[in-house]
Amino acid sequence: MGVVKTLRLILALAFCLATTLPAAEPATFLHVVTVKWRADSTAQQQQAAIDGVRKMSTEIKGIRNIWIKKVKVQPADYDLTFAMEFESKAAFDAYTTSDAHKAWEKVYLPIREESHTQDITN
Repeated sequence: MGVVKTLRLILALAFCLATTLPAAEPATFLHVVTVKWRADSTAQQQQAAIDGVRKMSTEIKGIRNIWIKKVKVQPADYDLTFAMEFESKAAFDAYTTSDAHKAWEKVYLPIREESHTQDITN
């Protein structure tokens, strides 16, 4: 069998295996927040709050990933959804009392009309 045919066979087998494996159930901790801004908040204030999520992800140990681009949010009149993935529940607990989180809340809370939070793990 030629090299090209062998590579094609290997790729086909790898694809079959990858498409039949069950989804992973990671032990990380997800923090998902939907936000409705106050009507009197400005675009600059809102962007500062979003930028603050990015900043916290560089300052707080244990944050693995963040998602900040809204695709769909419910209720439909809400303005933003963001999510943060933590290494563990302990990392999430440390985040909630960190100085970086407290500083972010000073920017975020005055312009938040309402929010809903879901925290998820396996």
